[in-house]
Formats: sequence, C-alpha cells, structure tokens
Amino acid sequence: MQPILACCQDLRESRFQPGEVLLAEGQHTGKLYILIDGAVEVSRAGFPIDVVSEPGTMFGETSVLLDLPHTATVKVTALCRAYVVDDAAAFLLAHPDFAHAISRLLAQRLHTVTSYLADLKAQFSDHHDHLAMVDEVLVSLLHQQDAEFKPGSERCPDPPPVVPRKA
Repeated sequence: MQPILACCQDLRESRFQPGEVLLAEGQHTGKLYILIDGAVEVSRAGFPIDVVSEPGTMFGETSVLLDLPHTATVKVTALCRAYVVDDAAAFLLAHPDFAHAISRLLAQRLHTVTSYLADLKAQFSDHHDHLAMVDEVLVSLLHQQDAEFKPGSERCPDPPPVVPRKA
C-alpha cells in the first residue's frame, strides 16, 4: 500500500474517533479515504466483514469509480488518521499518478479473485449437482463488460442497504 501513501502527501489529513462512521452503506458521498494509521471495521448489511488497519488502505474507491452508493459501511474502531478526498472523481481526473496507483491495486484484487474463481471452477467442473452452477456463474462474470451489476439472484436477492437512522 506504500505507492498509494506516496501519492497522498498533499491531501488533507483528518483524525477520527472510535465509533465514527466514515462511509455509510447506501449513501453516495463522492469521498475517498486513505488510512494512515488506526483501525476501521467494514460491514455490509449489518454484518462485519473485516477489521482493517493496514496503512494505505482505501475506502470509497468503488463507489467513486462506478458512481454508485457505498456498498459497505466503514466505522472507526481505534483512533485513526486518514487522508480525505472530498471530490474524489475530480481528484482522480486531475491526478493520473494516483488514478494509476488505484488501477494497479484494483487490477491486483481482480487477479486474485479471478485466480480463486478459476480454481473453484476447476474443482467443481465435474459435478453434476448445484455445485456445477459455479461454472455458469464464473463464465457470466468473466464476460461482463460495462453492464450494470445487480447483486443477488431471484431466489436469494441481496439485502437492501442498511441506512443509519438519524438520532
């Protein structure tokens, strides 16, 4: 994550207290956060997914790049500092070095997931039960080009985003 941090020297740095929500699932803020230190919890539909403390980790990039509401909630669990970009879309257009660093990071994530999915496909290709469906799902995901993605299925739709209530 160091290449990302090297691109952040001129960004606004903020401090956040435990319990603060940086990004709320279902909201559209246009913000991007880059963790300097501390820890945050990432959750989706109210379920904790991960606790992240690695410096240089970004939050909000998927929402910004795809112009979608945030797909997860990011909540501070330990006092943290982060760089904050308020208008991330404009920032990325004006800073190609940063956009390139994000592109490399996202390409690495995609490579990792694709490798894992290819391994799953190989493991279950000879099954003639519900596990064979893995092949169909993978093929459709691999060939999807700039189409709107809707998570879930008719049988088991993705739960609606959890929008925090104002007190």
